Amino acid sequence: MRTSQNGAVTTAPEFPRAIGEGRDAPAVDVVIVAYNSRDTLRGCVEPLVPLPWVSVTVVDNDCPDDSSEAVSDLPISIIDAPRNGGFAYGCNLGVAAGSAEFVLLLNPDADLDAAGLSALVDALRADPRLAGVGPRIVDESGRLVFTQRRFPRLRSTYAQALFLHRAAPLAPWSDDAIRDLDAYDRPGFPEWVSGCCVLLRRAALESAGGLDEGFFLYAEETDLFRRLAATGWRVGFEPRAVATHVGQGSVSADTTEVFRATSRVRYARKHHGAVVAFFEALGLALGNVTHAAAWITRPARARGHWDAARAALRATRSAGDTL
Repeated sequence: MRTSQNGAVTTAPEFPRAIGEGRDAPAVDVVIVAYNSRDTLRGCVEPLVPLPWVSVTVVDNDCPDDSSEAVSDLPISIIDAPRNGGFAYGCNLGVAAGSAEFVLLLNPDADLDAAGLSALVDALRADPRLAGVGPRIVDESGRLVFTQRRFPRLRSTYAQALFLHRAAPLAPWSDDAIRDLDAYDRPGFPEWVSGCCVLLRRAALESAGGLDEGFFLYAEETDLFRRLAATGWRVGFEPRAVATHVGQGSVSADTTEVFRATSRVRYARKHHGAVVAFFEALGLALGNVTHAAAWITRPARARGHWDAARAALRATRSAGDTL
């Protein structure tokens, strides 16, 4: 680990004394896993640096573009990972380096201001049953992102493969995402929330053994909240906190569908067994074929879905071998 101390820091906003007593005893450890994130990383880190109750750690996940150089002048900790072991691997490195009561996992292409972070802390302090809480997230144009989710189910996998979620977007069976706009105007308790910006209670995270590093990309937060739910924890949603997420800041959508498919099959096998994993893989293969056809005018996107369909079929054979 290396610590950068050269940046000029503006006066930090006040925060309730119960939250933290200064940088020597932070209330929140912010963990940002960077990979090809040079263009967005500074905008993510800078709003958090002045806060005396926050400690920021950037994990440089063996970035080809040496992303952490973009923030090396700021008073943060930087961990140079020896390899790119995936998002969960990088998060676990960053979490292990701190000791604060709360841990904010934040994507390098997202940003959250002091008021938003304090609202998330308030939500966790108000409900000791919450393992984590997510904010309202919007994209760079201010459009709502559907980050409240249900745990994956076969019915939604096949509904999305056949585009039935377009016909019945609010039906619980048609999509993992909660698309009811009213649900984003009030506090709620979804089954899980997006890991692009989520505040976790360290005690809960440690009780679950951290993130499962077998998930290279995608489904790691789904798996975490599934394991936490099994031991009595729940997750919250706090609309007073608003984060902006650009999305695809590190890897383009054309290249991530393979990770999404393989992670979903692994999740199904881990939590539901080989039979469900077999049918999940079939549904994902079908869905990627139909989506490849829908993206026929965008060859790169179509190719990404074809690659994901092949990956899902390989996973189907793997699941079938264990039946």
